Amino acid sequence: MITASSIDCLSLFVGEWAGEEIIAPSKWGAGGVASSRISARKGLNHYVLTQDYRAVRDGKPWLEVHAVFTFDEQNATYRLFWFDSLGFVPEIPALGQWDGEKLMFIRTSPRGKTRHTYDQFGDESYRLILESSFDDGKTWSRVMHGSYTRTS
Repeated sequence: MITASSIDCLSLFVGEWAGEEIIAPSKWGAGGVASSRISARKGLNHYVLTQDYRAVRDGKPWLEVHAVFTFDEQNATYRLFWFDSLGFVPEIPALGQWDGEKLMFIRTSPRGKTRHTYDQFGDESYRLILESSFDDGKTWSRVMHGSYTRTS
């Protein structure tokens, strides 16, 4: 079982990754399949992880993300700052915690809430599920799920 106290959890994401994603139809576009590349590295004395993500659909660039993950040792809390090419700009960071073997964040913006669930960690893989809520977290709809494999 992976827990925040047992390992340096942000290190799970370090490296180069390739993924396949299933996108649900939403107010941001049609559903379909995407392929993605993720590059993630640690910095600032290993307290920060930066992640650059690029997805392609139908042979064309679809989504780009620059994400910054931090760990606040004093409060044992993870934080996620998410910037993307759909125009989402964080007003405040999403707070995250481990729930069993899942790292979960809830990101809030004027457009609603997005729940990020990272799970199914293996030595060379993990999964991400994104869900949106437009009623302050009462109900959630899956927006995307992707599986990622380490390429280096």
